[in-house]
Amino acid sequence: MDRVRKTFDEWAQNGRAELMEIEHGKNVSKFLEKVSFDKPFSFLDVGCGNGWVVRKISKESNCKKAVGIDKSKKMIIQAKKKKDNKNQEFIHTNIESWKYRGKFNFIFSMETLYYSDSIEEALKKIYRLLKSGGQFFCGTDFYADNKATARWADVMKIQMHLHSKKEWKQFFETAGFHVKTKHVKDLKSKKKWKREFGTLFIIGTKV
Repeated sequence: MDRVRKTFDEWAQNGRAELMEIEHGKNVSKFLEKVSFDKPFSFLDVGCGNGWVVRKISKESNCKKAVGIDKSKKMIIQAKKKKDNKNQEFIHTNIESWKYRGKFNFIFSMETLYYSDSIEEALKKIYRLLKSGGQFFCGTDFYADNKATARWADVMKIQMHLHSKKEWKQFFETAGFHVKTKHVKDLKSKKKWKREFGTLFIIGTKV
């Protein structure tokens, strides 16, 4: 059993899923509030955890479908228990091996892609799953420019690929995306990584 899946199965049971929602919720909400959901859309969250982003987005009046996938079966069990809208769907799978025929207007991922065996392969799949003109929002606090989080891999003791902002942009460009980046900081946080460096969002548009 892979160690990333095992770790997140444990987190689903010991309350860390809710802690992640609290830890990332403020910056993610700040970012998503600036996104225009003014037309009917479908949404995918890659590495959805307990489903908090899917639940949030499914309440947008133009949301036709919000899907969350996670490689941790126990996270998906948690997400299904918290499901509160018929537009929500949760599936136990990882992005690379998921067999899905449809396409999405928006794909989101927070603190997930760097656990992939291959970021390049995951991005290729995400690109294919987007409609033309669709956007992928990838949020990460674990990047080389954020000196305060670089030690996370040693603490976690699981596979985590550390890359700089420049390298992340290159990954996206190689996959075919038109790329922009945005930093979202929590200036009131006591944690240096949130206050000084903030969450890096890489925004890829399928042209």
